[in-house]
Amino acid sequence: MATREVAELNGDGIAAELRAAVHAVNEALGSPVAFRPIDWSLERREASPAVLEEGIEAVRALGAAMKYPTVTETVSPNQVLRDRLGLAVIHRPCRSYPGVSRNYTGKVDLHVVRIATGGTYEDAGIRIGYYSAVSVRVMERTPVEHAAHFAFRLAEQHRQAVTSTSKYTIQRATDGLFEEVVAEVATEYRNVTHNRELFDALLAKLIINPERYDVVVCPNEYGDFLSDMVYGLVGSIGLGASASYAFSKSHQPIIGVFDPAGGTAPDIAGKGIANPSGAIEAFGYLLQFCGHGALGRQLVDAVHDTIAAGEKTRDLGGTLDTMAFTQAVIRRAVPA
Repeated sequence: MATREVAELNGDGIAAELRAAVHAVNEALGSPVAFRPIDWSLERREASPAVLEEGIEAVRALGAAMKYPTVTETVSPNQVLRDRLGLAVIHRPCRSYPGVSRNYTGKVDLHVVRIATGGTYEDAGIRIGYYSAVSVRVMERTPVEHAAHFAFRLAEQHRQAVTSTSKYTIQRATDGLFEEVVAEVATEYRNVTHNRELFDALLAKLIINPERYDVVVCPNEYGDFLSDMVYGLVGSIGLGASASYAFSKSHQPIIGVFDPAGGTAPDIAGKGIANPSGAIEAFGYLLQFCGHGALGRQLVDAVHDTIAAGEKTRDLGGTLDTMAFTQAVIRRAVPA
């Protein structure tokens, strides 16, 4: 398969170290993608706001991007991406890593599918005098349709179960619309079971028995809370990878932006000790999106196998630095 060019949105803090790890992996795999770099560091964005537009146009033209952590001050780069590219769905795969210390010792293997727009995040609200404030909560049919189709298609590849979750008994208009649309979409996927659960009850059930869940689809803010909680179950938010998608009218992903779930970690930036597992796993999902399905799955499995073998970075109780861990993953991802 020909090399696919993708945008690369460079960021702040540990972004440079994560980028070096991903480039090392890409080269070891035979360079299945070529990167078009755009500097989205805070310093560059403040000096030249036009660089945001440069990045947006590159992602739109190429259809795929690898993004590294960015600092948000006046403008959120993530929000700009969602607004300008119509990124409607955020997918957070989450499974337990053998070899990672955690309170829950069972097996976790689930997917959080989050609507990337609307909810309470769409409106910052206004203050009304000294004692009050108000904000508007938004739910739109089209993003819910995209999320629901994505969730059911994902479940077809896994354990064929989708759970939709919200506060539909309280937020009867917004969450009621969400559940209504998901139920409509469910009728198109007869091999997948669909259940709905109240969000607060779901949180308790997930903590007690996460194995019962396969794919969970939810509105924006619920997905934000849920993703972090699930990564807590597996031991570290730094292990997470994230994918955001824009869709065609037929609900097919047409743009994908892939990034590690963790932040910029300024306290360790430049020390060469950052855990690159989330970034490498995100790159694996980018490869799958770009048509390198087997290679991407092989890379994701290599990350898990490396950690399971006890080859870990310091944040997970190991001794490896960023590049030593990266080389350990490469040894497993690239056949001898």
